[in-house]
Amino acid sequence: MPGSSASALVAESSAPPGSRVPGSAVRPESSHAVGPSTPGGPGHPGRPRITELRLSAFAGHRRVGLSLGAFTLLAGPSGSGKTSALRAYEALARLGGGAELAEVFPDPVACVPEGARPDAQRRRGFRIGCTADGPEGPVRLDVAVQAEPELRIVGERLTADGVTLLETALRDPGRRSVQAAWHTAGSAPVTRAPLPDDLLGTALLPLRVAGKTDGQRRVLAAAEQMVVALRSVFPCDPHPDWMRAPVPTGSGRLLGGCDNLADVLWRTRVECARRHQQLIAAARAGCSGPVTDVLAEQLGDGTVRGVLDRGDGTRTDFGRLGDGELRYLALALVLLTGPGVLELDAPGEVPPAMQTLTVLTDGLERALDPRQRTELLRLAARMCERGHIRLVGTVSDATWADGTPGVTVVHLNP
Repeated sequence: MPGSSASALVAESSAPPGSRVPGSAVRPESSHAVGPSTPGGPGHPGRPRITELRLSAFAGHRRVGLSLGAFTLLAGPSGSGKTSALRAYEALARLGGGAELAEVFPDPVACVPEGARPDAQRRRGFRIGCTADGPEGPVRLDVAVQAEPELRIVGERLTADGVTLLETALRDPGRRSVQAAWHTAGSAPVTRAPLPDDLLGTALLPLRVAGKTDGQRRVLAAAEQMVVALRSVFPCDPHPDWMRAPVPTGSGRLLGGCDNLADVLWRTRVECARRHQQLIAAARAGCSGPVTDVLAEQLGDGTVRGVLDRGDGTRTDFGRLGDGELRYLALALVLLTGPGVLELDAPGEVPPAMQTLTVLTDGLERALDPRQRTELLRLAARMCERGHIRLVGTVSDATWADGTPGVTVVHLNP
């Protein structure tokens, strides 16, 4: 890791977001939010949700803090770090779901800030973190990852109200573990034990902490709030070419690339009649020509294809729709459905009333014409305001969204 011990790296990741670092690719003082932030949606303050993403040293970012509202657009030109910010968010979400480090970061060196120099042990790495708000108040998670010479988590810190609830550090580079200490507040102030260096310690705490003391219960509540906020994430990048071909019927759960959109329509038209009617209304607003229905048409070979019913006996299959129409339909369906329809591993032990789905989408406006873009913005703002869904998307230019009620715009400059 660049010139610092593991513990110091996690501590540095908590530096004020406005701190300036020479050579920083993204200057935090250039980021600002426009529009009101409604975390979790008004009327749903108890739902765990991520309200800040910290890129302390990640790819082109150094000491950057991004405030996230219910509907957030990260705006900036190519090279400003929009995609890498989403990548960091998704990485934290996958770690929170229990994924191994190598699975989450297949190319970890690409996450190391450009120009970062190795320390005396030839170590280089990166640091990311986030804040989850909810019933326990703001809970902070900061993670230091070593990318070279071996990929491993070398430091992690979970804090709330200024109290360190969990802290890990790499003590012996020869062992594949980190030394962890978590808040106990019983006969002993902390409990110490080794944890794996390829898994997020916060996600492991519910399996390791007994919850017998007030301190242990506080640790468990904070860790569970963070994990719930992170796990309910759906990265979505609709690929129009994949949506044009017929697909076999399956689980009816939408994949991140939306290639099985027709299969999902087959299910939602029957099971989610009210929201399917809302999808039809959205299709009328964003697709060319008349639309009376959006449905899946069963073919003789066991596959289905998506079609628009024009209402005069004519049906237009998805293979004839433009890229913008298909991306618009896919994103509208995502916003109108929820965890039960989307392919994600939501925490099943948590009641749905306490969960808020967060959708991550890179290039939200890609291939959309001005009408589709405006209609999707309105739909997203409306659904996010209700509180059952949150959206973090990237756009190159957000002038069309500035000032829209309920939308937080964060501007990034290269």
